[in-house]
Amino acid sequence: MKQPIDIKDDSLISAVGPVEITVADLDRSVAFYQGVLDFEKVSEVEVHGQEYEHLQGVFGLRIRSVSMRLGEELIVLTEYLAPTGRPIPLDSRSNDNIFQHLAIIVSDMDKAYEHLRKHKVCHASTGPQTIPAWNKAAAGIKAFYFMDPDLRKLEILWFPPEKGQEKWQSKDRLFLGIDHTAIVVSDTERSLQFYRDTLGLKIVGKSENYGIEQERLNNVFGARLRITTLKAPTGPGIELLQYVTPQDGRPYPVDSKANDIWHWQVHAITKQPADVFDLLQASKAIFVSPGVVDLPKQEFGFDKGLLLRDPDGHALSLRPITRIERDVTTV
Repeated sequence: MKQPIDIKDDSLISAVGPVEITVADLDRSVAFYQGVLDFEKVSEVEVHGQEYEHLQGVFGLRIRSVSMRLGEELIVLTEYLAPTGRPIPLDSRSNDNIFQHLAIIVSDMDKAYEHLRKHKVCHASTGPQTIPAWNKAAAGIKAFYFMDPDLRKLEILWFPPEKGQEKWQSKDRLFLGIDHTAIVVSDTERSLQFYRDTLGLKIVGKSENYGIEQERLNNVFGARLRITTLKAPTGPGIELLQYVTPQDGRPYPVDSKANDIWHWQVHAITKQPADVFDLLQASKAIFVSPGVVDLPKQEFGFDKGLLLRDPDGHALSLRPITRIERDVTTV
């Protein structure tokens, strides 16, 4: 049964909203997500000014942003016209802490992989991998990592009938929507203190994945991952990936800015950003914004927001819901 995103009075975070991605060339990225992955362009905006500088923590910014929809989920692609940031390092690995991906659900893995090959996408996995039967939590799931034009890793994922949400069994189209965003964390328990204990997200899944299939999926030799999935009342999940082995992943650069191309930020929808700010301040969160920022014209569809980082450096935007998001349905 489908229902619109609802701001619940008793929910600190009512929805995980769009994932926003910094890109080097907005037109190129829109063409890729639209032409290759079947996303639909929803809106475009260009902004600058002191309020946006404070919100994003980048002085002198001017940005173009495009919202795009796949199924019932949204993403935001943002290009910094000024100042431009740094590219993703060519030797970036899936166990580095800057790693984050979108898990795009497909109705047929073989057809989806053939489609990506036809469009000459860059492989990040050796090919589609099937999680083996001994892994009860994830058995039969098929996955493949590839890269977008900025060398950002993405994932296509196929669920067997007994796994995942019912909507992922649709055969209406090849690319169905976004199930979750995954981030590499160095300490699952520390991350749970932030996402579960402070923000109130709920654990909905756990597994430990290893073996040749996992190694070839992540392209990390000896990969053994502790995986924990959290969800808000609505919206995609946030998947924590802790590499039990190898433990040589590089930490998130401490000088990272929102204009760096490795920057992602998950939008978390909350009714009262100021109240959340007070709670986060008490928990000694890492703030990018100097506080809750009031925005003058609502070009993005919301009038206030806050940007912070989790214990490993991944960015999280806290703000009210927009009209576009209210129109999007989730399960």
